[in-house]
Amino acid sequence: MNRSAKAAQRAVETESDPRWAAVVARAADAGFFYSVATTGVYCRPACAARPARPENVRFHATCEDAERAGFRPCKRCKPNEVPLAEQHAARITQACRIIEEAETEPNLETLAQRIGLSAYHFHRLFKQITGLTPRAYAAAHREKRLREELSRGGPVTGAIFEAGYNSNGRFYEKSNKVLGMTPTVWRDGGADTDIRFAIGECSLGSVLVATSGIGVCAILLGDDPTILARDLQDRFPHANLIGGDAEFEQLVAQVVGFVEAPGLGFNLPLDVRGTAFQQRVWQALQSIPAGETASYAEIAKAIGSPAAVRAVAQACAANAIAVAIPCHRVIRNDGGLSGYRWGVERKRALLDKEARR
Repeated sequence: MNRSAKAAQRAVETESDPRWAAVVARAADAGFFYSVATTGVYCRPACAARPARPENVRFHATCEDAERAGFRPCKRCKPNEVPLAEQHAARITQACRIIEEAETEPNLETLAQRIGLSAYHFHRLFKQITGLTPRAYAAAHREKRLREELSRGGPVTGAIFEAGYNSNGRFYEKSNKVLGMTPTVWRDGGADTDIRFAIGECSLGSVLVATSGIGVCAILLGDDPTILARDLQDRFPHANLIGGDAEFEQLVAQVVGFVEAPGLGFNLPLDVRGTAFQQRVWQALQSIPAGETASYAEIAKAIGSPAAVRAVAQACAANAIAVAIPCHRVIRNDGGLSGYRWGVERKRALLDKEARR
């Protein structure tokens, strides 16, 4: 067999190997390395170097295998070093710990300097990985600490300062937005807060609708009305849960009507409580029209955080206002239905209703 025939045979063998497709696609974290006979180097599949000819490519399970075969690491993709994505994730994790441990919120320049990046690059990278700006992350962490401090039952003023707020007056200006109620009421588990609720029936089973003084704070779906009521009570163990009167039953009927005919639209005010990131995700969900779907990756991209796909899925799972915040319209990249807080069959039924409208 002459040289050209051997080269052609090697090319066919390489192209028939599924790993070659990963090299062509420059896939990240593919779990192997490849070497190029004409250059004497080995690379990651994601290397940005000019594509090699398939007849010159060999595959290796580890860096050591490639080096034992006589190849040296590529100076561009540095396959023998920690991947850049992992380096970035480690740096941003370090920044998160700095924010969480600081008594006062560090400014952008200080954070960037601590982890060895420019302020611009750090800000962009932090948002890409966490889905939040450093300032929003710090605010969300303060809110989390405040809830934890208030849950211990101590003085409200002390909890506010322990959580990192420098002024209780400035905090009180936005306490309803952070907690959905005053700090004292939150500390007492929602004591003296009136939450009206009622349970109706629809084609998806039982539906619980609850409202606070701000708006609809829960739409829960299930098979057992008792379990739905217990779920609501667990959220506010000391709140005044008030059964709905005839007027409230009309609101439940309106929600049931929306479940059965999504094309009617939902125009009731909502009392949406969650972290800054969750609220961004939920707002993006509300922009998906009935009858259409979006992938978790598309939602992550829409909120400016393309790397936060897993966090988007977690925000969807944390949504307590079914249908009105349509997390059922979010599907996997391959078009399949993923998990749904109220069951995949309900998710399928909702999408079928919307498709037929």
